Amino acid sequence: MDVQKKTDGAVNIIGEVATDPVASWMIQSAQVASKFTLFTHHAKTFPDLVTALRNSMLRAGVFTSEKTAEEQVVQVLNFDIHLVKDFRGRRYIERITECIPVQSKDEYTYDHRKEKTLEGKFDKFFDNATQFFSKTTDKKLYEYRNILEYIDGEYVITNKISDQNIKEMRLNMSDSDAEEFDKFVEAHWGKESVFNPEEYKAEKKSQASKMSRTRTRRTKLATEQ
Repeated sequence: MDVQKKTDGAVNIIGEVATDPVASWMIQSAQVASKFTLFTHHAKTFPDLVTALRNSMLRAGVFTSEKTAEEQVVQVLNFDIHLVKDFRGRRYIERITECIPVQSKDEYTYDHRKEKTLEGKFDKFFDNATQFFSKTTDKKLYEYRNILEYIDGEYVITNKISDQNIKEMRLNMSDSDAEEFDKFVEAHWGKESVFNPEEYKAEKKSQASKMSRTRTRRTKLATEQ
């Protein structure tokens, strides 16, 4: 992997993730050493795949926390292309599943300040306490959904690809591939789902401008102090 970091390679291909050390190397290579990583695994369902990789990371000693290990796993699992072999010996793609990491949100409230009675303040406190303990003990780290499924002898588009993955895929395509991809997205999920490069550039420019203004204000404040 150290050699890969110093080359122009864009894709890492790992033949079979069958042992804990290989699983650890796969996660690391997908995070830092390439644009994306391809690997094979024998998990039967998508949750089984996440659990198996998470447990491998724990057994390899990379992490000691189950949640931290699982967070790292779901960050690199964009799509699961699941193949099956039927009783006739025929292999085919049964489904393509997208993994969507759940972003942590600040769902706490400060409404206790508006309450006039002690009982009302306690109610708001316990609302926040419930949120805290649910995040700590039963935090949902990812969602998954099938994008394509093999049903009754044909492939059926069942769910939309997330906007984030549509954007990432689009940014790594040639002009001709991007044009065909846009047509595909519009045909299945509507024109509003098509990635707009101009809007993306404007958004990045706006973010850069906000960061510049923030740095300027901090510099000015530090100078005055």
